[in-house]
Amino acid sequence: MTTLKKRLRIAAPPSAVHRALTDPAALQVWLAEHAAVDLPDRYEFWGRFTPDGAAPHQRLLHVDDTSLRFDWELDGIATTVDIDLAAESGSGGDSESTLLTITQTEVPGWPELLTEPGNRSLMHTYWVLTLANLVDYAEGREPVARCDFTSAVLRQEVLIDADRMAVYESLTEPEQFSRWAGVKVEAELYPGGRWAMGGFEANSYPARVVDIQPGRSMSIDWGEMVQSWELADSDGRTRLTFVHSGFDETQAPYDGWLGALGGLVALRRYHEIKNWRPMWVEVHLDGLPAELQTSD
Repeated sequence: MTTLKKRLRIAAPPSAVHRALTDPAALQVWLAEHAAVDLPDRYEFWGRFTPDGAAPHQRLLHVDDTSLRFDWELDGIATTVDIDLAAESGSGGDSESTLLTITQTEVPGWPELLTEPGNRSLMHTYWVLTLANLVDYAEGREPVARCDFTSAVLRQEVLIDADRMAVYESLTEPEQFSRWAGVKVEAELYPGGRWAMGGFEANSYPARVVDIQPGRSMSIDWGEMVQSWELADSDGRTRLTFVHSGFDETQAPYDGWLGALGGLVALRRYHEIKNWRPMWVEVHLDGLPAELQTSD
């Protein structure tokens, strides 16, 4: 087991981020279906958007104006989540933003998380989506999506305030894709072509392009599931429909789905935020290949 660590930037002051982290009404928008908070004694969340969410499994250990620590029992093992907030001067020093750092203990490292079943193996991509939704919420934007762990239907629609061809290019051009996704990708954009996260040299088992309709859609076969997206014009914006299919529905691939939904958050921000820059400052997991790590 190892310790997961992620750091990201939020264009809101620490006080606003702290409220988003501790107000149960806010938590029900970006984090969980249900939340119960009574500081300094109770911090719990549960429901269909939480792994093993039939009941709460958190125990508050510490909270102050800039930090939050709680135990979260997953797979019968106590993991400890630490969240720290630090003020950061904005561009030009004229505004304040927050650097949020999260760590979680007892998480499978790489490549064990690919083969060890259980909720702890979901944490790497769970926090990718959850924290991306926190960023949008704290910045006054509606979160894009949450993962329903009670359903095997993995389908999401999102409206992006951008031209359809611009969205298509950002999804298919490796340089643009790598910029907003934060991960190197190389691709052969034709049926049967390779789609390699980390690049061709680093990825011995790339996914394969099943179908591609220029300007409209693409499907990629990852081996145990197929990832498809389709674009449509919608009153000056682009409607993106995103689907995972072809998997064993008794073992829905929530790990990949969480990461994909987190990617949709990043994609929408890339097209809609003026003076865009990546929200992620650092994404670290012991043993993860350098091509899949992020460091600002």
